[in-house]
Amino acid sequence: MSTAPHENLPGWTHIFSGKVRDVYAPTDVSQFSGSDTILMVASDRVSAFDHVLPTPIPDKGRILTALSLWWFEQLADVSENHLVSLDVPEQVAGRAMITRRLSMYPIECVVRGYITGSSLHDYRHTGAVCGVKLPEGLDEAEQLPEPIFTPAAKAELGEHDENITFAQTIDKVGEHAARSLRDRSIALYRRASEICASRGIILADTKFEFGSRVDPGSHDVILADEVLTPDSSRFWRAQDYRPGVPQPSLDKQFIRNWLLDSGWDGHADVPELPDEVVERTRERYIQVYETLSGRRWQ
Repeated sequence: MSTAPHENLPGWTHIFSGKVRDVYAPTDVSQFSGSDTILMVASDRVSAFDHVLPTPIPDKGRILTALSLWWFEQLADVSENHLVSLDVPEQVAGRAMITRRLSMYPIECVVRGYITGSSLHDYRHTGAVCGVKLPEGLDEAEQLPEPIFTPAAKAELGEHDENITFAQTIDKVGEHAARSLRDRSIALYRRASEICASRGIILADTKFEFGSRVDPGSHDVILADEVLTPDSSRFWRAQDYRPGVPQPSLDKQFIRNWLLDSGWDGHADVPELPDEVVERTRERYIQVYETLSGRRWQ
C-alpha cells in the first residue's frame, strides 16, 4: 500500500493508494448502492520502473481520467466497464470517477502488437515472450504477425510484476477466466489499434486490468482502472515509425529514458525530474489526448 499523501473528501473514506490513484469508499453507504461503489481519484503522481517519482506532472490526473472516459465510450461494445458516475466531490472533479467495486483479477493483461522494450529483451534471449514463440529474425519495433497476450502477475507496490505464461495464468485464475481475459484483451487491443491508426498513432502495446462483480460465484470480466493512456500504453507517431531502431514515444517512456540516461541505478532514491522533462512529458500526454479524442485540452 502506498504512503503517498491523499486528500480528505467529504462523504468518502480513504482506503488505499496505488502508484497513481487513490481509492475511497463511501463513508455513509446508505447514500450509494450499498457498498458496491468506490471513488477512484487519479493524482498527478508518475511512476517508472515500479517506483513513484518525487516530481508530479501537472494535469496528469485530469488527462488520464479524460482519456480513459473517452476510451470507455469507444470500446463500450467490446467490453463492459466499471464506470458508474462522474458525480464526484468538486475538489477532485475532472480527475475522479465513481466506479463499481470489483474483485480484481491478479493479472496485468498486456497485449503487444510490436516487439520492443522488455519483450525484445526476452525474445533475443529465448525466441519467445511469456511462452509465446515468435518468428526468427525480428528486430526492434517490428510489427508482430498477430497481437500476443503477455500477462504479468501483479506484485506488491514497489515490487516488480512478474511476466508469466498463459499456463501460469490458468493456474492463478482458472482456465475459463484466463481465456476470457486473453480474448477480451486482444479484442480491445485490435479495436483500439484501428482507432489509433485512423488518427496517425501506432499502439505498440498496452495493459488492461479487469475485475469481476463481488457477488459469490461471479466470474465475469469487467474492464477497470485506466484504459489506453500514456501511463498504460506505448504510443508512437505513425509518420515517425522506422522499424529497426527505438521509436520516439508519446508516453511515459520519455521519463524512463531520462532516468536511464541520468545514471539512476534503480535502487537509490529516484531523482527529481528537471522542469524541462516535466513540461515535455505533460506536452506528450496532452498531444495523445487531443490527437485521439479530437478535443482540445483545456
